Amino acid sequence: MARLAKRKSPSREFHTVREQNKVDSGIFDDKTMMALSKFYNKGVIEQLIFPVARGKEADVYLAKAGASEEVSGKSYVIVKFFRIETSSFFKMADYMVGDPRFTKIGRSKLAIVKTWCKKEFGNLHIAKSAGVNAPMPYMFNGSIIAMEFIGADDGTVSPQLKDAKLENPEVFLDNILYQMRLLYKSNLVHADLSEFNILVKEAQPYIIDFGQAVSIKHPNAIKFLERDVTMVLGYFSKKYGVKRSPREVYDNIIK
Repeated sequence: MARLAKRKSPSREFHTVREQNKVDSGIFDDKTMMALSKFYNKGVIEQLIFPVARGKEADVYLAKAGASEEVSGKSYVIVKFFRIETSSFFKMADYMVGDPRFTKIGRSKLAIVKTWCKKEFGNLHIAKSAGVNAPMPYMFNGSIIAMEFIGADDGTVSPQLKDAKLENPEVFLDNILYQMRLLYKSNLVHADLSEFNILVKEAQPYIIDFGQAVSIKHPNAIKFLERDVTMVLGYFSKKYGVKRSPREVYDNIIK
């Protein structure tokens, strides 16, 4: 008589994750926990601590750093979970279709989100290689990405630009524009830059949220860059009275 195939049992790391993270089942379903168990297994994280941001498309958690060499010397890691059911897939497609790096994109919700996660991981590597102040990416798996924590030693995340009070806004603005130029010289445009995705740490700007960043070969790259310039200059003009010519700033970035 033929023997029935033996079903593979979940790993020990899977059960560890299940016990440690009995939270919102809308995010932490079995597939998510299986994907997350890889981060424990590789020593990137030791334990999720608490959520630091919740959004329509992603949830961001602070985690205790694991024992892997990649996070050696780090106390914390940021873990970003992209939501499958509530993400704006049409919006995501606008930033992927036409990018020569992503010519084959699956049509399912899961496939799109996985590509988006992979895209952010790659974009962060480009940003770091360019010398941009951005989180170092550590690992991605499925719809989850782990990256460098930008914040204080006690686990407090650095404030967004919108919530910070700058002592020298002109110098800070110049630093942001310099980071944008570094990105462009590395063939990348952030494509969604604003006071919401720039953190302030030790009077320095740190740019985050690179999922939508596109290659300068993307058909809308110039439009996205012009929008980034307009958004950043508009914020500094309104809040601090620092005024710059958008055209001059744009021309300086691409020269």
